[in-house]
Amino acid sequence: MKELNNKTYDYVLVGGGMGAGFATLGIREQDKDGSILIISNETHVPYERPALTKKLWIDDEFKEDDTKIGAEEENVEIVFEREVTKISPEDKTVTLENGDVVDYGQLLLSTGGEPRSIDGPEDEAVFTFRELDDYRKLRERSGENQEVIIVGGGYIGSELAASLSQNNTKVTIVFPQNHLGEEMFPKELLEEYNQLFKDHGVELINGREAKSYRREGEQVVLTLDDDSEVKGDTIVIGLGVSPRTQLAEESGLEMADEGVVVNEWLQTSDKNIWAAADIATYPDAIFGRQRLEHVDHARHSGRQVGKNMAGAKEAYTHTPYLYSMLYSLNWEAVGTLDPSLDTLFDHREDGEIVFYLDEDKLKGILLWNVEVDLDDVRELIDQPPANKEDLIGALKEQKEE
Repeated sequence: MKELNNKTYDYVLVGGGMGAGFATLGIREQDKDGSILIISNETHVPYERPALTKKLWIDDEFKEDDTKIGAEEENVEIVFEREVTKISPEDKTVTLENGDVVDYGQLLLSTGGEPRSIDGPEDEAVFTFRELDDYRKLRERSGENQEVIIVGGGYIGSELAASLSQNNTKVTIVFPQNHLGEEMFPKELLEEYNQLFKDHGVELINGREAKSYRREGEQVVLTLDDDSEVKGDTIVIGLGVSPRTQLAEESGLEMADEGVVVNEWLQTSDKNIWAAADIATYPDAIFGRQRLEHVDHARHSGRQVGKNMAGAKEAYTHTPYLYSMLYSLNWEAVGTLDPSLDTLFDHREDGEIVFYLDEDKLKGILLWNVEVDLDDVRELIDQPPANKEDLIGALKEQKEE
């Protein structure tokens, strides 16, 4: 294990995920020589997480190595399977689980999220899905004659269901809503969305919550909230994450919205400590202060925070977008996807553009199998027309030649 005690680094990055990976690239844009230490609780160099539920399953030419962000090539030290247990802002040190104390010049917190789980004994056939090792486990447990139960119908659950079903795996997905996607999409799109999964052989168990699981011989059994049971070979729990903010809280940093409050430069209430990606509550240029758990935000906030740690002092002005690819459906969105808001449809030849409105104020835009320049989408939300009817036709499609 690498000896770290009493060493000093110009930059210490806590968390080995996408935020830290892109922060390393950002630092190197500004500072070619400063010493960088990444403290990761994973076993791999920083990589792109989206491929774990998408591209690695459906693109045979895309390999695990293609997910690497490239931080390891930037003259950095990375320590794996290590945890920071304490930050001492007044001394500018971090303490690791083995007692090592490391001095920092600038410190990044990009600790991501802790996957939520359900009750049950430890079992190799039951796991949450967050890391590359989880992908590898599920790969081995997928394919012919394999039955996978997915708990949760959000991003992770829906993308895994689609990817597994396209790899000859029998999939059952359990979720508490009446329809998959109903927390984001208007009711007019839900039948089409749910039918996509059914057409690919996915069994949907709606309106039910997973309570616990147990092993029964060669199978694992999931018990639902009505005491009914579902049996399979593997259970994957995709119930989202809780932001890992304990370190920040214990360090006395300002907190809000379950995250660490940062300014427009992604700097916390301590001028030498920065935060990015899932745990940062930041002032978005269009929507105001918010906290986002999505890949586009991790990429852009990570790179920007790295540049700023190295002295750039550039505001983080990128408004992130959300996206998913499921079978023949590609959807993208900017802003709030809340179907309880008023919705306005702009029907297009191959899909829909949906505007989400709160008392005629534009809050979000969903692109449903429609390709539009996302900067045009951001600009329209930032500067919408006076009359909502003028939203129809306002976005120009990017048609393939």
